[in-house]
Order: sequence, then C-alpha cells, then structure tokens
Amino acid sequence: MRPSPLYLFFTDVTFTLCPRITWLNSLSFSPLSTVNEYVFMVQARGIQIRENVKNIGAQVLEQVVRGAYSINGTDYSYDFNVSESDDPPTTYLPEGFTYLSSQICPERLPSMKGRLEVNMSEISLEEVERSLLEGEPRMAQGGYWKPKDCLPRWKVAILVPFRNRHEHLPILLRHLVPVLQKQRLQFAFYFIEQGGTEPFNRAMLFNVGYKEAMKDLDWDCLIFHDVDHLMENDRNYYGCTDMPRHFAVKLDKYSYMLPYNEFFGGVSGLTVKQFKKINGFPNAFWGWGGEDDDLWNRVRYANYTVSRPHGEQGRYMSIPHHHRGEVQFLGRYSLLRHSKERQKVDGLNNLNYSPIVSRRPLYTNITVSLSRKLAPVADY
Repeated sequence: MRPSPLYLFFTDVTFTLCPRITWLNSLSFSPLSTVNEYVFMVQARGIQIRENVKNIGAQVLEQVVRGAYSINGTDYSYDFNVSESDDPPTTYLPEGFTYLSSQICPERLPSMKGRLEVNMSEISLEEVERSLLEGEPRMAQGGYWKPKDCLPRWKVAILVPFRNRHEHLPILLRHLVPVLQKQRLQFAFYFIEQGGTEPFNRAMLFNVGYKEAMKDLDWDCLIFHDVDHLMENDRNYYGCTDMPRHFAVKLDKYSYMLPYNEFFGGVSGLTVKQFKKINGFPNAFWGWGGEDDDLWNRVRYANYTVSRPHGEQGRYMSIPHHHRGEVQFLGRYSLLRHSKERQKVDGLNNLNYSPIVSRRPLYTNITVSLSRKLAPVADY
C-alpha cells in the first residue's frame, strides 16, 4: 500500500528538522576535501529548514497533487521518496521490435539492457576517436550524432564544464556515447573549459555552454553533466520531461544514498524553456559548492517539481579527483539565503564572455576566461 501524502509529508518534515547525518559515521573516507564536501551538504540542508517550515500548507497540497499524475504522458513519475517497491514495474520493448524511420523513437528500447560495466581506466582521446568514429551512423565533426532508424524524441546538448581534467574527457566519451546512441537521442557534446586564474565557476560555465550550444542547433533538452560522473544503468534515459530532472540520484561516493532531498548535483536536465524561465544558473558562485542548491531553489521558485529515476537507474560511479587545486566558495550560504532576490538579476541575463570555440571529432571545445566583472551582481 502506498503511504498517505500526509504521512510522507510529516516524515519528510521530521527529517528536515533533524538532518539525517548519522549514516555518515558508517562511511570510510579520508581526504579532507571529501570531509568538507559532506560537511557542506549537511549545512546546505539546514538552509532549507526555514523555507520548508514556512510553506507547510503548500507542501501538504503538493504531496497530494504529485501523487495524482505523471509527467506529460511519459513513463516518468514524480519521485517524492516513497518506497521504490511501490513504483509500477518497468516494461521495455521486446527484442526484434521494429519501428519505422518516420516514427518518433521509443523511450524504452530493447537495446537498453540496464546495468552497465563501468570502465574508469585512462585512455587516450585518439583511441576513443578511432573506436567511436567507426560506427554507423557516423558522428559528425563536433560530436554530433542523430539516429537514422527513427526520429529522435529529444535533441540533447550535453554540457560538461571542466578545468585541468583533460584525462577524464575520453573516459566520459567512451562510456556515454554508446549509451546515448542506444537511447536513440540526437546529441552533441560541449566541453566548456575555464581558463585564467579565478576560482572555478561551474555554474557560469554551464551558462556559457548553453549560449554557445544554442548557436549551433535548436536544442530542446539540456543535460548538465559533471565530467567525472559515469552512469551505471543505460535505462537512465537522458531525455527531458515536463519537469526538471535529476539523473545522478545514487552516487558511489555517497554510498549510493541521496545526501539530502534537495540535492541536485552531478547530472541534471532541463528543457530550454525551463532553463530560460529560471534565468539559468547563478554566476556568483566562485569555487565549488552551492550552485546546485541555488539551482534547486530557482526550480522551486518557478513552480517546478524535480523528477528522479527510480530504483537502480540513478546509480553513478565517480572518477576520483578530490577537487584538485580548487577551493570552496565560502560565501555560498549568504547567496543561498537570497536565492529568490538574486534569481532575476544573476544568470543568463547578466552574462558576458569571449569564448574560443574549436570543433573536435567527438565534441566542441569552448575555452573561456572568467572574471567577476563579466557577470556583475549586487552583493547580498
């Protein structure tokens, strides 16, 4: 029996007022950066308490409504932390199923088998190019690919920000390109590299990647992807929905547990319409930490509800890196407290930059030097 919405709500409020941190004691980790990351997640959850308590009535109503319908006729239902065993069984098309090239590609193809072997060993970009460029249909310069046996349901731009992580690019491409081809999505990769000496600004790089990608094609789905995240299940469909989607629900570095309900990091997806409505990512987060929580706030203020894959589909492995050479953004808590005020003035509408764009066989590389002067915003 599915728990009642009121039961689920009061359970969630209890967890919100008393953050679930005891499970951290069972984890084994030593790097200081990992400890800092867990501390930040606990602190970030605390920032949500005031909003959650203030909006009790709205949340009760939402729990009722969210259980009443699914998204736009797709197979994806809203995830509001019910038992995964309560989710209806998933049915995929049988082997040998045929469809016409004039039809929209199905979402649940027989080629999507489920669990994947994750290979994190280093490989040269040249080796990956030789391997991936042999298939049919061939990938076009810049990493563009489109199925020929059906009409792609989504045109997906994969946006990947990075700095000093070149060895991870071919690992991600080797792993993810075959998955996207099996899912019959039209896609292209955009790697956005930050130059200069300013602290890493992941969110601003996503905004830059979005603006550059839209110059190439009328994409309708945007995937915001960390360079070190490798999916473990090819049924984690990289199309968008009527609501923003959080793909990386269960990460190995968090013992395959959702750190906190508002966690929106790793891999997420929004339609172009949704991304425009929330004014993109914030540009004011210099250093790692906090920008995903701000994105969550923006999504909620726009009256969206985040959807997530159920069961084992949201599992990911992470290539170890420990934020090499990067610093935490110490001002993130102040910015998060003023997310709503900043949303209209900090994002796509205050962004300026001068990119260097180059087309590679498997991706488009966008190099940009960022500074605070390029996205001015009032202090909070």
